Amino acid sequence: MIKKRFFLTSLGIITAIAISGCSYDASAQENTTTQVTETVSSSSDETNSKNSTSSEVTQTSTDDIFTSRDSEQEADLENAEYITISDGEDVTITEEGVYVISGTASNVTITVDTQDENAKVQLVLDGVSITNTDFPAIYVISADKVFITTTDSENTLEVTGSFVADGDTNTDAVIYSKDDLTFNGTGTLNITSANGNGISGKDDVKFTGGTYVINASEDGIEAHNSIAVSDGTFTVTSGKDAFHSEDDEDTTVGYIYISGGNFTINASDDGLQGTTWVTIDGGTFDITAAEGIEGTYVTINDGTISISASDDGINATAKSSSYSVVVEINGGTIDITMGSGDTDAIDANGSIYINGGNITITASSAFDYDQSATLNGGTVTVNGTQITEITASMMGGGAIGGGRGGMGGQNPTGTVPSEGGAIGGQNAGGATPEGTAPGGNGGGFGGGKGGNR
Repeated sequence: MIKKRFFLTSLGIITAIAISGCSYDASAQENTTTQVTETVSSSSDETNSKNSTSSEVTQTSTDDIFTSRDSEQEADLENAEYITISDGEDVTITEEGVYVISGTASNVTITVDTQDENAKVQLVLDGVSITNTDFPAIYVISADKVFITTTDSENTLEVTGSFVADGDTNTDAVIYSKDDLTFNGTGTLNITSANGNGISGKDDVKFTGGTYVINASEDGIEAHNSIAVSDGTFTVTSGKDAFHSEDDEDTTVGYIYISGGNFTINASDDGLQGTTWVTIDGGTFDITAAEGIEGTYVTINDGTISISASDDGINATAKSSSYSVVVEINGGTIDITMGSGDTDAIDANGSIYINGGNITITASSAFDYDQSATLNGGTVTVNGTQITEITASMMGGGAIGGGRGGMGGQNPTGTVPSEGGAIGGQNAGGATPEGTAPGGNGGGFGGGKGGNR
């Protein structure tokens, strides 16, 4: 048992950010994201609910998501313990502290199991190379939070075979954690997973610095509660999603928040997928994937984003019942190039709101939506021509009047046509940005693809 005490006071973290139906304020503080909590009219006297479902909108800075220690790129080594790994000799850490790890070895697992729900453990990787056959290189069983910090060095973690279970725990990643993870530092971490994920976190996974090169046969980075990135350089090649956040037992979590960083993504499925929502406040993205960005509510406030996709570029679909199905673009520079066939650059099984930004689309179908689409601001160019409104002719699946036709009357919350086009009559579905929802669509659109894409 390795014992070294290093006590820190934890800082509060606000992680439950629910983006839903909001108008972006360009004058808001830099590095902020719109924070919205879904409420019902009877839940609080402080909520000014106009309908059965509404949104309380505030602003939160990245300081509410990332603690000061999250953002420190160098560890305090004053009381650190130094460990050199050896072949076949596992390392188990049971006490809070800072541990500097170095060396090259095979079939070694660094396990964190503190049995203290308040313990914070920092693993400082200082020129580490671990190659395992069937078990994680780093395995977090119990801790309040584990920091994985790289020094100015090259570090490599690899699992070459199929993962074996640890009792009832199906380990599936080179770095596998049951508790919160924060990655930071000044060096490089190379992760290779021949038959699983690169990183799996069952709570929150955060990145504030460092360089990450991940090659995984399944997801590159996977989390249950959230993935949050404020900085770092990422090169991710994945057989499934590059970044995937989902909790199949809780429809209010499973989100992705990014405020900075450089991303080169090549994914067989999605580049970024958040079950509840995906919000981008900054960063540079070069995404090649079947679908570039997917979530129930997708918000882009800033950033430079290039997407090359074979299915949908940006897709909002009902993966969570807790949020409206919306693509909302308030800023940034976005370039979407679509492959041929049944593809859409921006697809919403709900509504699309473009309030700002510079968007360039090259596609046979620029927009597809089931409820409404509104162009309030920004510059949007489709196949070389700047547009001033989003019309039904930009949707895939046929012109107005085709298919089975639209639905008359009011569209209740969450109701979309299963076939045919968008809605006829008044649109009252879901929580939409104030001032952007149409007053009513006179007549139905037919011929849209419909269904759940």
